[in-house]
Amino acid sequence: MLERPTPSTPIETPDGPPGFEAMCRTLLSMDVPDGYRAEIIGGNIVMSPWSRGFYMPVMRSARTQLEAHAPEGHIVEIAPFLFTFPSEERAYGPDLYVAAQDAFHTRKRYIDGEALTLVAELTSPSTRDADRDDKVRVYGRAGVPVYLLLDMEEESATVFWAPTEKGYTSHTTVPFGKSLHIPAPFDCELDTGGFGPPAGEEAGQPEGD
Repeated sequence: MLERPTPSTPIETPDGPPGFEAMCRTLLSMDVPDGYRAEIIGGNIVMSPWSRGFYMPVMRSARTQLEAHAPEGHIVEIAPFLFTFPSEERAYGPDLYVAAQDAFHTRKRYIDGEALTLVAELTSPSTRDADRDDKVRVYGRAGVPVYLLLDMEEESATVFWAPTEKGYTSHTTVPFGKSLHIPAPFDCELDTGGFGPPAGEEAGQPEGD
């Protein structure tokens, strides 16, 4: 997912419990197979296939709509980066994120999750459980203001907000095609029209994801 270090490159890991540091060191030195990404979820290093083609216009649409409403000094991106949450012993590579630009002024191979103001995940059969369960809890407890979950199987969009130590306390769900209000610090409407799969292709065809 990221540039792979040479054998002589020291693997710098985020501070955290020894087990988490060890997993980060392993993840950052892994030779991840082409077409896969690696994350730390639930105490394990998990590899999942990259997204299907039609996910790209969905991510670009969400990015374009959110950019005009992002907090000052924050960027909206879909480029792959690893965000770490040491207290939760997690490291995620979200599909789309809004984060403080200053957090990327580093040579480190990971970004502190505290830099995030919004995260968006697009589910797939292999990631859906983690996106709907593990990541909802972790992003909420970590204080990420807004979590946008685009369920590509159910064709629905859910926004979570009001994070607490126990997770998010509020959420709203709409079917694709409807407008979804994205709360502060964005306070905007997200048009989910066109977020569904392309017409004319049957679901259930053999795919890696």
